Amino acid sequence: MKKFLLLFIALVFSNIQAQERPKLVVGIVVDQMKMEYLYRFSNDFSENGFKRLMKEGFTFHNAHYNYMPTYTGPGHASIYTGTTPSVHGIVGNNWFNKGLGKEMYCTDDNSVTTLGNGTDYEGKMSPKNLLSTTITDELKLATNFKGKVIGMSLKDRGAILPAGHFADWAFWYSKTGAFISSTYYGNQLPDWVTQFNNEKHYEKYLNTTWELFKPKEVYNESLNDNNPYEGKLYQKIPFFPYNMKDMYANNDAGVLRSTPFGNNLLADFAKRAIEKESLGKDNITDFLTVSFSSTDYIGHLLGPRSIELQDTYLRLDQTIADFLTYLDKTVGKNNYLIFLTADHAGAENVTYLKDNKYNVDQVNTRKFTQDLETYSNDKYGENLILNYSNSNVFFNKENIEASNLDIEEVKTSFKAFIYKQDFVRRVYTDTEILNNSGNDIYLNAIAKGYDPKQNGELVILEKPGYLEYGATGTTHGSPYTYDTHVPMLFFGWKVKPGASYNKKEITQIAPSLALKLKTTLPNGTEAIILEEILE
Repeated sequence: MKKFLLLFIALVFSNIQAQERPKLVVGIVVDQMKMEYLYRFSNDFSENGFKRLMKEGFTFHNAHYNYMPTYTGPGHASIYTGTTPSVHGIVGNNWFNKGLGKEMYCTDDNSVTTLGNGTDYEGKMSPKNLLSTTITDELKLATNFKGKVIGMSLKDRGAILPAGHFADWAFWYSKTGAFISSTYYGNQLPDWVTQFNNEKHYEKYLNTTWELFKPKEVYNESLNDNNPYEGKLYQKIPFFPYNMKDMYANNDAGVLRSTPFGNNLLADFAKRAIEKESLGKDNITDFLTVSFSSTDYIGHLLGPRSIELQDTYLRLDQTIADFLTYLDKTVGKNNYLIFLTADHAGAENVTYLKDNKYNVDQVNTRKFTQDLETYSNDKYGENLILNYSNSNVFFNKENIEASNLDIEEVKTSFKAFIYKQDFVRRVYTDTEILNNSGNDIYLNAIAKGYDPKQNGELVILEKPGYLEYGATGTTHGSPYTYDTHVPMLFFGWKVKPGASYNKKEITQIAPSLALKLKTTLPNGTEAIILEEILE
C-alpha cells in the first residue's frame, strides 16, 4: 500500500511538473509577411491554418518592429533575444563594419566548415556575431541542456540566429538541394538528415509545374498576372504556369527558394526533425524554430501585389494547417505552444505608387554614392567617403586626421549636402544618435538599430515610400509602418483566445516566453512583456 501511495504521489508530481512548461515550443517566422496579408487574403484562407491560429489563439493586431534597419538578420535576432541591434549586434544582413574596416555577413564564421553536401562558403556560418542570449539559449540553460533546440530555414541566418548559441543543431538549405549545417554544431550531420537529403525531396517539387492553387478568379485581391511591377523569376516572364523543371535545368536547386514549394520542403523537414529527434515526447521542453523564407524571395522579385505572392500565401496557409494537424497527433493539442510572426514587413512597389499619383521615387544608390564622393572632392580636394551602405555614411578618418580637418565640421558639411537630396527626410550624426532622448520616434528607431562600433558617422532616413531598389518587386528596411507592422500570433499551451489592438513591439516576444516558460530572461532584453498571453 505504501509503495502504491509513493508511486501515485510521484505520478501526480510528475504531471504537475509537466504542466509548468509545454512539451514543445515552435517559433514560426514568415519572412517579409505584412499583417495586412492576414486581412487581404482572409476570404481565401482555409479554416485550419492562419484562421485557426487567430480564432483559437491570441492575435496582436498592432505589433511592430521598433528599430531601423528592418532586415532579415536583425529581425530574427530581435525576435529571439528580445532586444534590438544596438544591443545584440546584428545591425544588418551584410554591412560595413567600421571597427573591422571591412564588409561582413551576419552569420559569417571562418573558423567552422560545412557539414553536408554544400559549398565551402555556405557552411562557414555560426551565431558567434550575436552578442545577446536568445530565449532558446535560456531554455537550454533552464533544462540543464536536456531540452533540445533545433533551428531550420531555407536561409542560414533564419536558422542560426533563432536557434542561438547553445542549439543542438541549425540547418539551412543549400543550392545543391540538401539541408546543411556547420561544424559549430557537431562533427557530422545526424543520420536522419543525411537520409532525408539522400531521398532528394526537393526533386518532387522541382519536377513539377507551379500552377495556381485555386481558380484564377479567386485572386482578385492582386494585380493582373504579368503586370509591369513584377520582375522576372529566373529569366521567366512572370506568368502562370511556371515550368519548374525548366528553371531547375538552367540553374540549380536553389530555384526552389523563389517558389512556394520551398516552404513545403521546409515543412517536410520540420516533421522529420520532430519524428527523429523525438521533439515534444517527454516532459522536458524542446524548442523548434522554423523560418519560412520563400515569401521573402517571391516578395522581392514579384512584389506585394503579385498573384504569385498571393498564391504563395494560400499555399502556406495549407502548409500551416497540415503542420498544426501533425502537431495535434504527434505532440498533443494541449502540449505545444506556437508563436508566429515575421522578421519584417515590406513596402509597396514605388513604380506602382507613382503610377497612382503618389509623388515618390526610387533611390539610385550608386549615383548617390558618386555624388557624395564628388562633393567631397570638390569641397575638400579628396575623397573622405570610406563607404555608403544600409543608409550609413562612413568617413575615412585617417584621411580626415591627415588633412587636419575637424571631424565634426566634416559631418556637419556632409549633413547639409545630404539634406539637399530630394529623397532625404532626416540625417542624423553619430553624436545625435547616441544622445537620443526618445522624443523623435525616427531617431529613436535609428538609435535602437545603431552600434557605434560598427555603424557609420551619419545615418540617413529616406522619405516615406522612397526605396533603394529597382522598378519591379519590392524591398524593406525603413522604420515606417509598411516595414514594421507584422503578425504576432500565439497559440496552444495555456494561451486563451483573444485579440489586442494596442501597439506592441517585437522585442516583447522573447521575455514573455521566458516568463511563460519560467526561464531566465535573455540577457539583453528590456523585459517589457505581453501580459495577455500570461496566466
